[in-house]
Amino acid sequence: MLEVCLSPNLIDLYELEGKNVVVVDIFRATTSMISALANGVSSITPIGNLEECRKMSQFGYITAGERDGAKAIGFELGNSPLSYLDRKYIGKKIAMTTTNGTTAIEKSKVKAENVLIGAFINLSATVSFLKKYPKDALIVCAGWKGKFNLEDSLFAGALVSYLSDAFRIECDAAIACKNLFEANSSDLRRIISYASHTKRLQNQNIEDDIEFCLNLDLYKIIGVLRGSEIVAEN
Repeated sequence: MLEVCLSPNLIDLYELEGKNVVVVDIFRATTSMISALANGVSSITPIGNLEECRKMSQFGYITAGERDGAKAIGFELGNSPLSYLDRKYIGKKIAMTTTNGTTAIEKSKVKAENVLIGAFINLSATVSFLKKYPKDALIVCAGWKGKFNLEDSLFAGALVSYLSDAFRIECDAAIACKNLFEANSSDLRRIISYASHTKRLQNQNIEDDIEFCLNLDLYKIIGVLRGSEIVAEN
């Protein structure tokens, strides 16, 4: 069975044990994570708390912190996937905290069989993993501060659409997301241009981040949580 949880605030309504859980925060945490791993970062440790994450610099971590779309004070990096494209951080470990994505990971990891990091930039790789290991799966949309958002739900719909031949789908949220994606798949940029978080990020003049986040299949890796670290696997 394949299900979609539209907000981390609803995750207690779902059974996670033994399932593959895909966490998605398109704008921008999970896109940044995949971008970092694909460009040589050794691992990413997601942390919910700003102060705890900031302290990780004492242990040799590069710290990345974001709140309300902006880089948090005292962090080397914010939440831009473009930060990693120059491969400056090859072999480095990143400690990351974000408004929505790392919270969703924290809530997902307790009982899940695997926690995967989903983004449009590694969509096909994620689909292939879930087909290869066809356990029941749950897609967790990070949303925005507990609320539904458009971009994560479109990605969830893309996963459901591409996995519909391999999984039983009886979840209303999954059906709704699938139809949302399929109705707009020919022009995702148009529908996402209406999203509240798109406008929020545009107000910070980071249109290049938005454009990057909507690219399909730039990378063939998956991101998977192993212990406390997210690492790349093929």
